[in-house]
Amino acid sequence: MRSATPMELAGPGQGKGKPDKGGGSAKAVQVPQQPEFGKVFFTLGGSNYVCSGTATQSSNGDVVTTAGHCLNEGPGAFATNFVFVPAYDNGSAPYGQWVATSLRTTSAWANEGDFNHDVGFAVMAENSSGQSLTDVTGSYPIAFNLGYGLTFDAYGYPAAKPYDGQDLWRCSGTAGTDSRGTTDHRLPCSMTGGSSGGGWITGGKLNSVNSFGYRGEKDVMYGPYFGNTEQAVYQSAATS
Repeated sequence: MRSATPMELAGPGQGKGKPDKGGGSAKAVQVPQQPEFGKVFFTLGGSNYVCSGTATQSSNGDVVTTAGHCLNEGPGAFATNFVFVPAYDNGSAPYGQWVATSLRTTSAWANEGDFNHDVGFAVMAENSSGQSLTDVTGSYPIAFNLGYGLTFDAYGYPAAKPYDGQDLWRCSGTAGTDSRGTTDHRLPCSMTGGSSGGGWITGGKLNSVNSFGYRGEKDVMYGPYFGNTEQAVYQSAATS
């Protein structure tokens, strides 16, 4: 599980404009493992990659929320060999390894690679004991259309230098906005590739994921706004 490459995408075209910077320290802090957060392993375009994900409350108990680019080329094919490892810790899998049965993302990401909608949902198979994912790990409820200016804790398994992908890290702060062409939240955060797809928590609810950073803008993470489009895809995954 240690040999995969951290998935890292530069942001969309470098549009003009001065972003609302938001507040908080950009420096990520290492935190204890939590079973709701985990590391994602998958194959895309013939190469093996890693991302991060969050066990998400759903009627079927099987949903992992991540970034769209962690399960679809955007635009292009869906990933294969998608595995979620809750509370991954230096190569160990204390809550098992969960295999996806289906992957879903927004049509805007799958067809256009639109970073405004870089969100994905994986539906996981039950384990060998017949248990659903969130029966074992617990989960975060997901929320939509909460607006902007929120305070977030963003989690992930950054794997590109100076990190090694073996531990859970967190950035905290009040998100600003992106004036360069996306509707995303903007959060000061030093996490790197591999943290993509990690959950942003506000008020105890999942409300965005680590998505991208602009080249030349250090220690800033952008996360998509969870609106009606994302809600529809989530509901499809949650009831499958």
